[in-house]
Amino acid sequence: MVEMSGIRSDSSRIASSVLLIWVIVAASSSRRVWCVEEDEYTKSGGNPKVLPLVTSLIYNQILNLTKIFNKDITVSLGYCTNDVDADLNGAFKFGNNLDFLSNCVKETKDVTKRICTAAEMKFYFSSFMGTKSADAQFLKPNINCNLTSWVPGCEPGWACTIPENAQVDLKNSKDIPDRTRDGQPCCAGFFCPRGLTCMIPCPLGSYCPLATINKATGVCEPYSYQLPPGKSNHTCGGADIWAGVTSDDEIFCSSGSYCPSTTQKIQCKQGHYCRQGSTEQRACFKLSTCNPNSDTQNLHAYGFMLIGALSLVLIVFYNCSDQVLTTRYERLAKSRERAAKSARETAQARQRWRLAKDAAKKRAVGLQKQLSRTFSRKSGEPPIPPSGAPKPKKEAGDLTKMLQSFDDNPDSQRGFHMTIGDKNIKKQMPTAKQLHTKSQIFKYAYGQLEKEKAMEQKQQNLTFSGIISMATDTDVKTRPTLEVAFKDLTITLRNKNKHLMRRVTGKILPGRISAVMGPSGAGKTTFLSAVAGKIRGCVITGSILINGRPDSIHSYKKIIGFVPQDDIVHGNLTVEENLRFSARCRLSSDMPKADKVLVVERVIESLGLQAVRDSLVGTVEKRGISGGQRKRVNVGLEMVMEPSLLILDEPTSGLDSSSSNLLIRALRREALEGVNICMVVHQPSYALYKMFDDLILLAKGGLTVYHGPVKKVEEYFASFGVNVPDRVNPPDHFIDILEGIVKPSAGLTVEQLPVRWMLHNGYPVPPDMLHFCDEIASASKGVSTSATTTAPVASESSSAGSTFKESQEHSQLNFFAGHDLSNRYTPGWIRQYRYFLGRNVKQRLREAQLQAADYLILLLAGACLGTLSKVKGDTFGYFGYMYTVIAVSLLCKISALRSFSLDKLHYRRESEGGTSSLAYFLSKDSVDHFNTLIKPLVFLSMFYSFSNPRSTFLENYAVLLCLVYCVTGIAYVFAIFFQPSQAQLWCVLLPVVLTLIANQGKDDKFGKLFSNYCYPRWALEAFLIANAQRYSGVWLITRCAALNDFGYDVHRWNYCLLRLVVSGICFRFLAFFCLLNGKK
Repeated sequence: MVEMSGIRSDSSRIASSVLLIWVIVAASSSRRVWCVEEDEYTKSGGNPKVLPLVTSLIYNQILNLTKIFNKDITVSLGYCTNDVDADLNGAFKFGNNLDFLSNCVKETKDVTKRICTAAEMKFYFSSFMGTKSADAQFLKPNINCNLTSWVPGCEPGWACTIPENAQVDLKNSKDIPDRTRDGQPCCAGFFCPRGLTCMIPCPLGSYCPLATINKATGVCEPYSYQLPPGKSNHTCGGADIWAGVTSDDEIFCSSGSYCPSTTQKIQCKQGHYCRQGSTEQRACFKLSTCNPNSDTQNLHAYGFMLIGALSLVLIVFYNCSDQVLTTRYERLAKSRERAAKSARETAQARQRWRLAKDAAKKRAVGLQKQLSRTFSRKSGEPPIPPSGAPKPKKEAGDLTKMLQSFDDNPDSQRGFHMTIGDKNIKKQMPTAKQLHTKSQIFKYAYGQLEKEKAMEQKQQNLTFSGIISMATDTDVKTRPTLEVAFKDLTITLRNKNKHLMRRVTGKILPGRISAVMGPSGAGKTTFLSAVAGKIRGCVITGSILINGRPDSIHSYKKIIGFVPQDDIVHGNLTVEENLRFSARCRLSSDMPKADKVLVVERVIESLGLQAVRDSLVGTVEKRGISGGQRKRVNVGLEMVMEPSLLILDEPTSGLDSSSSNLLIRALRREALEGVNICMVVHQPSYALYKMFDDLILLAKGGLTVYHGPVKKVEEYFASFGVNVPDRVNPPDHFIDILEGIVKPSAGLTVEQLPVRWMLHNGYPVPPDMLHFCDEIASASKGVSTSATTTAPVASESSSAGSTFKESQEHSQLNFFAGHDLSNRYTPGWIRQYRYFLGRNVKQRLREAQLQAADYLILLLAGACLGTLSKVKGDTFGYFGYMYTVIAVSLLCKISALRSFSLDKLHYRRESEGGTSSLAYFLSKDSVDHFNTLIKPLVFLSMFYSFSNPRSTFLENYAVLLCLVYCVTGIAYVFAIFFQPSQAQLWCVLLPVVLTLIANQGKDDKFGKLFSNYCYPRWALEAFLIANAQRYSGVWLITRCAALNDFGYDVHRWNYCLLRLVVSGICFRFLAFFCLLNGKK
């Protein structure tokens, strides 16, 4: 019996093997028709060993069936699928979970005749392809279900079979077979739509059990269809529809559970989470909380950890950088102190030696006279040697040689040698180019400063030998001289017949300080702006000559310094940093570093800024140095570039008398080097007035009253009866007369003063002022003849002046153009970029509080938006991402405005001084790249941990990174083109308006056209594509429907990011163009 049973078991095993081979051969013998005359499982007598093989065969045929739709899906639904095969496999590749198919084989016995063919599946899915909608509740009539034929299998959840002797070709995609027999409930794991009599496998991520009747409502649960009326033998079947989650979500595996197969649902365990439509439970990250039946993991801990790490890194970075700057400044201060102390000690030793030398000389002379008198009394007068006899030479001793050495070179930098003086010490001294270390450079600079102080002291006690020494000193520096002459300079407001200046003629000379004075409205600042070539919106006639040539003043802008009336100084930099930056960018590039340091130290010394050199200048919000010191820094910015022409607009306004004297003395030192200095001064003190060389006195209307030396101004006015009273400051008296406060002498009016100056110098008198000539002639006694002869000459000169019209027009045309004639080669834009970058980094480090406020606001925005906008499957987090685009755009634009809005005046001054606009712009943008990298991290640390989307953190970061880069470029344009208040308004309105345009429906042609050029659309599309691609299986129809509604395409993720980056670059080019043309 045992053997028989073993034989039976072996025979049964062999029969099963033979049956399997037959099924495989039968399946492979037909390429198109699936020939199954009768269910193989039934033929084997329900052998359980054959069931897995039959199930596997059926599954392989179903899996191969999906390939038929590859081309149609690619054409119709290519916008929502990157890889059709991968998406179909993700929906129908069940793997080893085929229990639902095995159970269906057991129950129906003819499952192969109830499964939908390719034509029936195409008929069902064409409802989605044709309408591109997630709702497919109703199907079109077909051969089996129509108005004349409605079998039980047409009801939802039921299916029928084909005739017994008929064969079905599952791959037939054209003809729907006759399937109206033996209606039965749909198997679990399949869905049977209303209007079709076949079964379609439910996709992965769905839960399709058999429905049960709810007697209270008559609804087949968990689905929403009802039993047909009047059919008592009709029961609830299986699932009835697979559509989008918005229209029908009954078959979706519920949140907090996962469905490894379409007939099995398991609740999530502790430490795991299961989203809607999951096929497996996912383990939660460490430190995240996941309760049983959780649909998301709580990532708040990681968000706070990321914020803590970022905060720690930023705090360490700012503190360390500040500490590094502080330590560096302390070292430099100590090195300066040592160098200054060494230079002072050397100068004091030199001074003591000179005093000792002078005393020794006096004693030697006295001793010689005493000995001479003694010997002359004893032996009488010595015989006079013949005139032709040579004088005997006596070898000089060491002391004599030492004295001769100091006479030859009293300013040696090597100290003092009590042996024989070396005449080559000065030649052996290292040059500025050979100095590299900070200590060497400071010693060199302070040594030169002490030497200059000694020379200054020597000039105060000039002797013949001192004059000879100054004349032969090769260390005295001279600068290129600029003489500015102007003739008949007239400035008229454009489109208006109003003169700001009329017929101004004269010149300002190098090595002299010219003061421009006059009452309010006399055109003093206009005159300086015209000379400097900075006047805009006016018509300029006349001629301006530079060194006797009609060159453009802009051709010499590298050696021209212009000090504006307002103190345009960087408040978040120290005094020394402001001066050093100006010296680096505007001095010659081949000048050694030691000489540049010397120039800065000389300016700081001459302006009396030693005590505040390491203090921040300060702003309106943050207190810094005093107003007088700030004014001196404003002047020092132009002095450090060693100009040949220095123009100052009211440099002494707001200064006390001592500060004004200190400033003018510093300018006097510049004038000694040949600098042409011209400044506007309001009622200077008498001591200050006497320090000027020339005076340009203007009357209202821009007419010249006097232009000449200060020493002769009183003599000129006294010639026609205007005398300065005792104890009255002359400029105050003259300005009071021009202002109308003090009346001039009898028979003289204020209007006659400019005409008197024209007649005095033989200048042409304008025709509308000729009547003043008659008044002057009638008021004068004894000079009427000369007056009458002068008036015609003036009119002739006026007419002759028109002969210069052509040359004047040529001068005006050449006024704002021309190539560089300054012969100074400043650093290139790459080198200046380094200087600008270092300055901007220091400024940002000192604005740490503003940066921290920006980051805090982004944190709050990320937390709020992440909490309020949970990512849902119906929209894939669309609204949360839309609010994200608006919030990030607004906040990043507002903060980016500070890069250029606050520095417009500083840039204008620096660019007019010759600095590179490209270096300035690139340095600002480079520093902002730090925020471009950090701000997306700050926002995502909260938003991602609270909203928990399916897309990865890196994908969201990449989109935000490109978005911030794009909106930063837009903010640059607003900051440069608009005023600060208008720029802020645009930054608030633009993201909202563009987002509304980007959300226009696909049927709105106008909105769709403009939305393609809106950056919010590109960012939203990139966000949704990255998130939607993570929804597969049962979500396939929902994904395609949602992307179709929004008009997005999964293939354009990289394209959207590229458009954001390219837009950021284009906006930066536009901003740079506005920067270059804004100053015009």
